[in-house]
Amino acid sequence: MLGMNTRKTTGGRRSAAPKTGQKAGPKSKTTSKTTSKKTSAAPAKEVKDKDKRKYNDFKERVKKGDPMPTFNENEIRLNKFLSNAGVASRREADVLIQSGVIAVNDVIVTELGYKIKPGDSVKYDGETINAEKKRYVLLNKPKGFITTMDDPMGRKTVMTLVEKACKERVYPVGRLDRDTTGLLLFTNDGDLAKKLTHPRYKASKIYHVEADKPVTTEDLLKLKSGIYLDDGKVVCDDAVYVDGGSSREVGVELHSGKNRVVRRLFEALGYEVVKLDRVKFAGLTKKDLPRGFFRHLTEKEVAFLKMS
Repeated sequence: MLGMNTRKTTGGRRSAAPKTGQKAGPKSKTTSKTTSKKTSAAPAKEVKDKDKRKYNDFKERVKKGDPMPTFNENEIRLNKFLSNAGVASRREADVLIQSGVIAVNDVIVTELGYKIKPGDSVKYDGETINAEKKRYVLLNKPKGFITTMDDPMGRKTVMTLVEKACKERVYPVGRLDRDTTGLLLFTNDGDLAKKLTHPRYKASKIYHVEADKPVTTEDLLKLKSGIYLDDGKVVCDDAVYVDGGSSREVGVELHSGKNRVVRRLFEALGYEVVKLDRVKFAGLTKKDLPRGFFRHLTEKEVAFLKMS
Protein backbone atom coordinates (compact mmCIF):
# COMPACT_ATOMS: atom_id res chain seq x y z
CA MET A 1 0.00 0.00 0.00
CA LEU A 2 1.18 3.55 -0.75
CA GLY A 3 2.47 5.57 2.14
CA MET A 4 2.80 2.57 4.45
CA ASN A 5 5.86 0.53 5.47
CA THR A 6 5.30 -3.08 6.40
CA ARG A 7 7.73 -5.23 8.37
CA LYS A 8 7.79 -8.96 8.99
CA THR A 9 7.95 -10.05 12.60
CA THR A 10 8.87 -13.47 13.96
CA GLY A 11 7.16 -15.19 16.77
CA GLY A 12 10.32 -15.87 18.75
CA ARG A 13 12.46 -13.45 20.69
CA ARG A 14 16.13 -12.94 20.24
CA SER A 15 18.27 -13.42 23.29
CA ALA A 16 19.84 -10.20 24.43
CA ALA A 17 23.58 -10.00 23.92
CA PRO A 18 25.59 -9.30 27.05
CA LYS A 19 26.46 -5.65 27.50
CA THR A 20 30.02 -4.46 27.35
CA GLY A 21 31.67 -5.01 30.70
CA GLN A 22 28.95 -7.43 31.88
CA LYS A 23 30.15 -10.80 33.20
CA ALA A 24 29.10 -13.62 30.92
CA GLY A 25 30.00 -16.37 33.42
CA PRO A 26 32.86 -17.64 35.54
CA LYS A 27 36.14 -18.41 33.81
CA SER A 28 39.02 -20.43 35.05
CA LYS A 29 42.35 -18.76 35.73
CA THR A 30 44.07 -21.16 33.35
CA THR A 31 41.85 -20.11 30.49
CA SER A 32 42.40 -16.42 31.23
CA LYS A 33 46.17 -16.78 31.29
CA THR A 34 46.24 -18.80 28.10
CA THR A 35 44.05 -16.27 26.33
CA SER A 36 46.14 -13.31 27.46
CA LYS A 37 49.33 -14.98 26.26
CA LYS A 38 47.83 -15.74 22.84
CA THR A 39 46.57 -12.18 22.53
CA SER A 40 49.91 -10.63 23.35
CA ALA A 41 51.75 -12.95 21.06
CA ALA A 42 49.46 -12.70 18.02
CA PRO A 43 50.30 -9.90 15.51
CA ALA A 44 47.73 -7.12 14.99
CA LYS A 45 45.44 -7.88 12.06
CA GLU A 46 45.20 -5.30 9.33
CA VAL A 47 41.64 -4.04 8.79
CA LYS A 48 40.56 -4.35 5.18
CA ASP A 49 38.96 -1.42 3.39
CA LYS A 50 35.68 -3.27 2.94
CA ASP A 51 35.46 -3.81 6.71
CA LYS A 52 36.28 -0.24 7.69
CA ARG A 53 32.71 0.90 7.13
CA LYS A 54 31.65 -1.31 10.06
CA TYR A 55 33.50 0.98 12.42
CA ASN A 56 32.52 4.33 10.88
CA ASP A 57 29.79 4.92 13.42
CA PHE A 58 32.24 4.55 16.28
CA LYS A 59 34.97 6.80 14.92
CA GLU A 60 35.05 10.50 15.47
CA ARG A 61 34.57 12.10 12.10
CA VAL A 62 36.89 14.90 11.10
CA LYS A 63 35.23 17.81 9.27
CA LYS A 64 36.85 18.61 5.96
CA GLY A 65 36.68 21.64 3.74
CA ASP A 66 35.49 25.14 4.51
CA PRO A 67 32.98 25.73 7.29
CA MET A 68 29.32 26.02 6.34
CA PRO A 69 28.28 29.59 5.50
CA THR A 70 26.08 31.45 7.93
CA PHE A 71 22.68 32.65 6.80
CA ASN A 72 20.78 35.74 7.77
CA GLU A 73 17.07 35.39 7.06
CA ASN A 74 16.67 39.16 7.19
CA GLU A 75 19.02 39.66 4.25
CA ILE A 76 18.04 39.07 0.63
CA ARG A 77 20.02 39.10 -2.60
CA LEU A 78 19.58 42.27 -4.59
CA ASN A 79 18.61 40.42 -7.78
CA LYS A 80 15.92 38.48 -5.90
CA PHE A 81 14.58 41.72 -4.40
CA LEU A 82 14.29 43.22 -7.87
CA SER A 83 12.58 40.09 -9.15
CA ASN A 84 10.14 40.01 -6.24
CA ALA A 85 9.31 43.66 -6.86
CA GLY A 86 8.41 42.83 -10.47
CA VAL A 87 11.22 44.89 -11.99
CA ALA A 88 12.81 42.01 -13.90
CA SER A 89 13.70 38.35 -13.70
CA ARG A 90 16.75 37.42 -11.63
CA ARG A 91 18.92 37.03 -14.72
CA GLU A 92 17.75 40.36 -16.12
CA ALA A 93 18.28 41.93 -12.68
CA ASP A 94 21.92 40.82 -12.76
CA VAL A 95 22.34 42.71 -16.03
CA LEU A 96 20.77 45.83 -14.50
CA ILE A 97 23.08 45.60 -11.49
CA GLN A 98 26.20 45.25 -13.64
CA SER A 99 25.12 48.17 -15.82
CA GLY A 100 25.17 50.47 -12.78
CA VAL A 101 21.53 51.58 -12.72
CA ILE A 102 20.74 50.11 -9.29
CA ALA A 103 21.57 52.03 -6.13
CA VAL A 104 21.32 50.89 -2.51
CA ASN A 105 21.16 53.70 0.05
CA ASP A 106 22.12 56.12 -2.76
CA VAL A 107 25.28 54.15 -3.57
CA ILE A 108 25.59 52.46 -6.97
CA VAL A 109 25.96 48.67 -6.59
CA THR A 110 27.48 46.58 -9.38
CA GLU A 111 28.44 43.54 -7.32
CA LEU A 112 26.52 40.36 -8.17
CA GLY A 113 25.36 38.55 -5.07
CA TYR A 114 25.08 41.78 -3.08
CA LYS A 115 22.61 41.44 -0.20
CA ILE A 116 20.34 44.10 1.21
CA LYS A 117 18.93 44.39 4.72
CA PRO A 118 15.54 45.53 5.98
CA GLY A 119 15.36 49.31 5.83
CA ASP A 120 17.74 49.63 2.88
CA SER A 121 16.59 51.99 0.12
CA VAL A 122 16.80 50.51 -3.38
CA LYS A 123 16.51 52.73 -6.44
CA TYR A 124 16.30 51.92 -10.13
CA ASP A 125 17.19 54.84 -12.40
CA GLY A 126 16.62 57.18 -9.47
CA GLU A 127 13.16 55.82 -8.57
CA THR A 128 12.63 54.04 -5.26
CA ILE A 129 11.48 50.42 -5.50
CA ASN A 130 9.01 49.12 -2.97
CA ALA A 131 8.89 45.36 -2.42
CA GLU A 132 5.28 44.26 -2.71
CA LYS A 133 3.54 41.56 -0.76
CA LYS A 134 3.19 38.38 -2.79
CA ARG A 135 -0.33 37.81 -4.10
CA TYR A 136 -1.87 34.70 -5.67
CA VAL A 137 -5.30 35.08 -7.26
CA LEU A 138 -7.26 32.31 -8.97
CA LEU A 139 -9.91 33.29 -11.54
CA ASN A 140 -12.61 31.20 -13.18
CA LYS A 141 -12.41 32.96 -16.52
CA PRO A 142 -15.63 33.48 -18.51
CA LYS A 143 -15.86 33.47 -22.28
CA GLY A 144 -15.19 36.67 -24.22
CA PHE A 145 -12.10 37.96 -22.34
CA ILE A 146 -8.57 37.92 -23.75
CA THR A 147 -5.53 37.14 -21.62
CA THR A 148 -3.45 40.30 -21.85
CA MET A 149 -2.59 43.28 -19.65
CA ASP A 150 -4.25 45.75 -22.03
CA ASP A 151 -5.61 45.69 -25.57
CA PRO A 152 -5.16 48.53 -28.08
CA MET A 153 -8.33 47.36 -29.86
CA GLY A 154 -10.39 47.98 -26.75
CA ARG A 155 -11.47 44.36 -26.22
CA LYS A 156 -12.30 43.08 -22.75
CA THR A 157 -9.28 41.71 -20.88
CA VAL A 158 -9.00 39.41 -17.88
CA MET A 159 -7.36 42.24 -15.91
CA THR A 160 -10.74 43.94 -15.51
CA LEU A 161 -11.98 40.85 -13.67
CA VAL A 162 -9.24 40.93 -11.02
CA GLU A 163 -8.62 44.67 -10.71
CA LYS A 164 -10.25 44.71 -7.25
CA ALA A 165 -8.50 41.57 -6.01
CA CYS A 166 -5.56 43.43 -4.47
CA LYS A 167 -3.71 46.74 -4.61
CA GLU A 168 -0.60 45.03 -5.96
CA ARG A 169 -0.33 44.58 -9.70
CA VAL A 170 -0.61 40.91 -10.62
CA TYR A 171 0.05 39.18 -13.93
CA PRO A 172 -1.59 36.14 -15.58
CA VAL A 173 0.37 32.88 -15.49
CA GLY A 174 0.08 31.43 -18.97
CA ARG A 175 -2.78 32.19 -21.34
CA LEU A 176 -6.32 31.18 -22.21
CA ASP A 177 -7.70 32.30 -25.55
CA ARG A 178 -10.78 34.47 -25.82
CA ASP A 179 -13.29 31.63 -26.22
CA THR A 180 -11.73 29.33 -23.60
CA THR A 181 -13.09 29.36 -20.06
CA GLY A 182 -11.73 28.06 -16.78
CA LEU A 183 -8.88 28.43 -14.36
CA LEU A 184 -6.36 31.24 -14.75
CA LEU A 185 -3.81 32.13 -12.06
CA PHE A 186 -2.54 35.66 -11.39
CA THR A 187 0.46 36.59 -9.26
CA ASN A 188 3.28 39.07 -8.75
CA ASP A 189 5.63 36.23 -7.76
CA GLY A 190 7.95 36.11 -10.76
CA ASP A 191 9.79 32.99 -9.62
CA LEU A 192 6.60 30.96 -9.23
CA ALA A 193 5.17 32.20 -12.51
CA LYS A 194 8.34 31.17 -14.34
CA LYS A 195 8.26 27.76 -12.68
CA LEU A 196 4.64 27.04 -13.62
CA THR A 197 5.13 28.04 -17.25
CA HIS A 198 8.50 26.35 -17.81
CA PRO A 199 8.30 22.98 -19.62
CA ARG A 200 10.78 21.49 -17.17
CA TYR A 201 8.32 21.66 -14.27
CA LYS A 202 5.42 20.24 -16.29
CA ALA A 203 2.44 21.87 -14.61
CA SER A 204 -0.52 19.58 -15.23
CA LYS A 205 -3.66 20.94 -16.92
CA ILE A 206 -7.02 19.21 -17.41
CA TYR A 207 -9.54 20.42 -20.00
CA HIS A 208 -13.18 19.60 -20.64
CA VAL A 209 -13.47 19.49 -24.42
CA GLU A 210 -16.70 19.47 -26.41
CA ALA A 211 -16.22 18.65 -30.10
CA ASP A 212 -18.56 19.28 -33.04
CA LYS A 213 -19.09 15.53 -33.53
CA PRO A 214 -18.58 12.27 -31.61
CA VAL A 215 -14.95 11.49 -30.81
CA THR A 216 -13.90 7.93 -31.63
CA THR A 217 -12.01 5.69 -29.22
CA GLU A 218 -9.28 5.36 -31.87
CA ASP A 219 -8.71 9.13 -31.73
CA LEU A 220 -8.54 9.02 -27.92
CA LEU A 221 -5.71 6.51 -28.27
CA LYS A 222 -3.99 8.77 -30.80
CA LEU A 223 -4.11 11.67 -28.31
CA LYS A 224 -2.39 9.49 -25.70
CA SER A 225 0.21 8.08 -28.10
CA GLY A 226 1.08 11.53 -29.45
CA ILE A 227 0.24 13.79 -32.37
CA TYR A 228 2.67 15.80 -34.45
CA LEU A 229 1.83 19.49 -34.78
CA ASP A 230 3.68 22.22 -36.67
CA ASP A 231 5.82 22.96 -33.59
CA GLY A 232 6.51 19.40 -32.49
CA LYS A 233 4.94 16.28 -31.05
CA VAL A 234 2.40 16.57 -28.21
CA VAL A 235 1.47 13.62 -26.00
CA CYS A 236 -1.61 13.74 -23.75
CA ASP A 237 -1.24 12.10 -20.34
CA ASP A 238 -4.85 10.97 -20.57
CA ALA A 239 -7.88 11.32 -22.84
CA VAL A 240 -11.24 9.84 -21.80
CA TYR A 241 -14.94 10.41 -22.26
CA VAL A 242 -16.50 12.69 -19.64
CA ASP A 243 -18.64 10.83 -17.10
CA GLY A 244 -22.31 11.51 -17.74
CA GLY A 245 -21.56 13.32 -20.99
CA SER A 246 -22.00 12.44 -24.63
CA SER A 247 -19.37 10.95 -26.93
CA ARG A 248 -18.59 14.51 -28.06
CA GLU A 249 -17.31 15.43 -24.57
CA VAL A 250 -13.75 14.45 -23.68
CA GLY A 251 -11.51 15.08 -20.72
CA VAL A 252 -7.90 15.75 -21.71
CA GLU A 253 -4.91 15.96 -19.37
CA LEU A 254 -1.55 17.25 -20.59
CA HIS A 255 1.53 19.22 -19.52
CA SER A 256 2.26 21.05 -22.77
CA GLY A 257 2.19 24.83 -22.69
CA LYS A 258 2.06 25.33 -26.45
CA ASN A 259 -0.26 28.02 -27.77
CA ARG A 260 -3.85 26.81 -28.40
CA VAL A 261 -2.55 23.26 -28.07
CA VAL A 262 -5.88 21.54 -27.27
CA ARG A 263 -7.74 23.13 -30.17
CA ARG A 264 -4.89 22.30 -32.55
CA LEU A 265 -4.78 18.67 -31.40
CA PHE A 266 -8.43 18.17 -32.20
CA GLU A 267 -8.14 20.06 -35.47
CA ALA A 268 -5.35 17.66 -36.47
CA LEU A 269 -7.80 14.78 -35.90
CA GLY A 270 -10.55 16.43 -37.94
CA TYR A 271 -12.65 17.94 -35.15
CA GLU A 272 -13.68 21.47 -34.28
CA VAL A 273 -13.73 22.39 -30.58
CA VAL A 274 -17.09 23.92 -29.75
CA LYS A 275 -16.42 24.48 -26.02
CA LEU A 276 -13.19 24.39 -24.07
CA ASP A 277 -12.97 24.71 -20.30
CA ARG A 278 -9.84 24.34 -18.13
CA VAL A 279 -11.06 22.58 -15.01
CA LYS A 280 -7.72 21.96 -13.30
CA PHE A 281 -4.37 23.77 -13.28
CA ALA A 282 -1.27 22.66 -11.34
CA GLY A 283 -3.45 20.85 -8.80
CA LEU A 284 -5.89 23.78 -8.36
CA THR A 285 -9.58 23.16 -9.10
CA LYS A 286 -12.72 25.21 -9.75
CA LYS A 287 -14.46 23.93 -6.64
CA ASP A 288 -16.70 26.63 -5.08
CA LEU A 289 -15.48 29.18 -7.63
CA PRO A 290 -18.31 30.39 -9.94
CA ARG A 291 -17.62 31.59 -13.46
CA GLY A 292 -16.34 35.18 -13.53
CA PHE A 293 -15.28 35.17 -9.86
CA PHE A 294 -11.86 35.02 -8.24
CA ARG A 295 -10.38 33.99 -4.91
CA HIS A 296 -7.00 34.21 -3.16
CA LEU A 297 -5.03 31.01 -2.73
CA THR A 298 -4.55 29.66 0.78
CA GLU A 299 -1.09 29.42 2.33
CA LYS A 300 -1.31 25.65 1.95
CA GLU A 301 -2.04 25.95 -1.77
CA VAL A 302 0.86 28.38 -2.29
CA ALA A 303 3.22 26.06 -0.43
CA PHE A 304 2.05 23.14 -2.58
CA LEU A 305 2.72 25.07 -5.81
CA LYS A 306 6.23 26.00 -4.66
CA MET A 307 7.09 22.46 -3.58
CA SER A 308 5.61 20.60 -6.55
